[in-house]
Amino acid sequence: QVQLLESGGGLVQAGGSLRLSCVASGISLTEYRMGWYRQYPGKESDLVAEIFSNGVTNYPQFAEGRFTISRNIDKSTVLLQMNGLKPEDTANYRCNAFNIRGTDEYWGEGTQVTVSS
Repeated sequence: QVQLLESGGGLVQAGGSLRLSCVASGISLTEYRMGWYRQYPGKESDLVAEIFSNGVTNYPQFAEGRFTISRNIDKSTVLLQMNGLKPEDTANYRCNAFNIRGTDEYWGEGTQVTVSS
C-alpha cells in the first residue's frame, strides 16, 4: 500500500523558514516524479516544486530562489526547504507521486503552513 506522509508545517513569521518532509512508503523514488503542491481553501492545487526520477528539479517562478526540493532515496523522503516565507505562502502543502509510466498517482493529506505578517 502506498502512503505519502507529510510533516514539518507550522506557524512562522514572514521572512522565516520551514522544512517540509514527505516520507513515501510502498514506492521507489527512482520510479516516480515527486512533487510538492499547495492548496488554498476551495481552490485547485498549485505546483510548488518537483523532482523527477532522474533527480532533475523544476520550480514555478514564485518558488525559484526561495524553495528547494531534494530527496533521500535510501530514506524514501522528499524535502522542501522554504526560505523567505511570505503571508501568501500560507496554504496546505501536499506531497504528490506520479510514476514514470504515467499509470499511478498518489497524494498525501498535506501539512499546513501559516505565515504571519
